[in-house]
Amino acid sequence: MSITILNSTHRFRSLCRLQRIRGQMMTSQAGAEILVEKVGNAGVITLNRPKALNALNMNMIRLMYPQLKKWETDKETDIVIVKGAGGKAFCAGGDIRAVTEAGKIGDALAKNFFREEYILNNTIGTYQKPYVALIDGITMGGGVGLSVHGRFRVATEKTLFAMPETAIGLFPDVGGGYFLPRLQGQLGLFLALTGFRLKGRDVQRAGVASHFVESQKIAALEKELVDLKTPSIEDVSRVLDSYQKRSSLDAEKPFVLEQHIDLIDELFQSNSVEGIVHNLKTDGSPFAQKQAETLAKMSPTSLKITFKQLQAGGTMSLQEVLVMEYRLSQACMVKGSDFYEGVRAVLVDKDHSPKWSPSTLKEVSEQSVEDCFSSLGDRDLKL
Repeated sequence: MSITILNSTHRFRSLCRLQRIRGQMMTSQAGAEILVEKVGNAGVITLNRPKALNALNMNMIRLMYPQLKKWETDKETDIVIVKGAGGKAFCAGGDIRAVTEAGKIGDALAKNFFREEYILNNTIGTYQKPYVALIDGITMGGGVGLSVHGRFRVATEKTLFAMPETAIGLFPDVGGGYFLPRLQGQLGLFLALTGFRLKGRDVQRAGVASHFVESQKIAALEKELVDLKTPSIEDVSRVLDSYQKRSSLDAEKPFVLEQHIDLIDELFQSNSVEGIVHNLKTDGSPFAQKQAETLAKMSPTSLKITFKQLQAGGTMSLQEVLVMEYRLSQACMVKGSDFYEGVRAVLVDKDHSPKWSPSTLKEVSEQSVEDCFSSLGDRDLKL
């Protein structure tokens, strides 16, 4: 009897928290979280939740998707520009706290958020007109999904990129299984497993951004892009190239991982996460030791899922990757998964001391990982 009461109380509290989060989303005027402008023949979208570092929520997805689809077939729209408000962030990620609260009580948001977010990612990845993401600030997780699949991604010295999902019991989704294995050597796997942060020009050097432009030049760049008449991909590329050539900030500084890149390729070349950890510990260099310590803090289940995700994604299309990642997202929403514990430790209680289950790589069976990739039948993502 007491267990039933406790479960009911927990469910009620989760429902209240979810309603509170949704209430906060609805307090602003409808559509205010996404600002849509038509400037000449350019469609401009501004992510407008600056206090939340423009974190992507369901309302924003449902406003952005139809607008992109409309502009794609609109004869009077030639280019789309996406940016973030507030000066600190492009988009710091998805609103995963709301998603986990929904998952606890079986609310449909836990399914619909990932489904609709991935459909939006695919729309960006297959967009038929020039798509320019001005990633002038923090760009993580869901924000990467709104930018990296577009034709043009413009970083500045304020850009901070990371895919930190293994630290919260998730995996680098939003098409991470597609773009990360396509970075040079083992760099993508390194970024995916460790959550290593890239800043400024290094985001472009790594291949995540297509261009680097100094932040003070972004307003002028946007105006020049907006003023283009029926621009082709080549026209947009020429403008971006010219601004990059005029942006000399930090040009003389080497890539932050330059002296470690050969070591990353060597140590992260393995058939398993355990093999990578063994390589790091055996190498014993300060850099290798630091990465081993970082991996020891991550969810063992997430590390193994991510490793398999990137292995598979390297030979898949973006669409195939997103279908795979939707299956993984739903596996992570199962009650008792590390995702709930990771969000609690990092975002809710902020004690940064998650209790992973299983707690070691050895305890995570190959079958349990394999099960996460299983088809969902008619609940699979359809693109």
